[in-house]
Amino acid sequence: MNIALLRCGEQKRIAHACLIPPALGGVGCARATGHCLPGSTVSQRKTRSKDVECSACVARNPWELPFLAEPEQVALLRRVLRTNLDLWGLPELTEAAQLCVTELVSNVITHVGQGTPATLAVSMSGPYLRIEVQDADTKALPTPVDAADHAESGRGMTLVAAHSDRWGVKLLPDRKVTWVELATNLSKPHGRSRNPHVSMAENVLDLYATCQPVRPVASGRLIAAVVEAAAVEAIADLFHWLHAHGHDADEVLDQAQSRFEADMERGAQ
Repeated sequence: MNIALLRCGEQKRIAHACLIPPALGGVGCARATGHCLPGSTVSQRKTRSKDVECSACVARNPWELPFLAEPEQVALLRRVLRTNLDLWGLPELTEAAQLCVTELVSNVITHVGQGTPATLAVSMSGPYLRIEVQDADTKALPTPVDAADHAESGRGMTLVAAHSDRWGVKLLPDRKVTWVELATNLSKPHGRSRNPHVSMAENVLDLYATCQPVRPVASGRLIAAVVEAAAVEAIADLFHWLHAHGHDADEVLDQAQSRFEADMERGAQ
């Protein structure tokens, strides 16, 4: 099915289904919609539950998304990646990550061939975000070149090198893996963000989570459910406090939403 033929709402539903890892309550793309990018399914590699041991941690589980290297696929891959980084609490990496994906996929289209089966793989490599684009051609190796300022092509890998902390090419018997890694502000793959707003919220959620009569054994899906329940309870209690002191809870909620959106806007700049 050509992506261009999909209704806008369907594209959003597919992209959303692809991006929510099962450990965070999501489902695989094939199970959710029966299709995603043409000829693709989502593969979710297993992560041991002990890797995510606290309610404040984020289950940043590796995932893979096969696709066909067509120009019209690039925009959807960028949206999929953006959604995933939002879920992983790494929105500040979106611009650089999207640029790298665009250039890596464009490199496959240009030098391997339009319509080439390829795979986008995203994972954590220690505190680094790792993005891979895999294809079956082991001869066409990406190389940065000193393209002239007025050149319309030839700068793809140079841009990747400039916007990533490190990159490389790994040759396997059946495929080529072009990878980039972007530094995060994390101390460990599933750790807390050093964003002060996120850290303060996590402290509150930890407090509420410890008040639960029974804390579940470390499991991504159960942890996500507990954290969400704690967030709802914390917000509800704040509403009770505002009402008891004569404040308009809806007005405060609107102000909080406006501040959140402003913070996100500043972070994206």
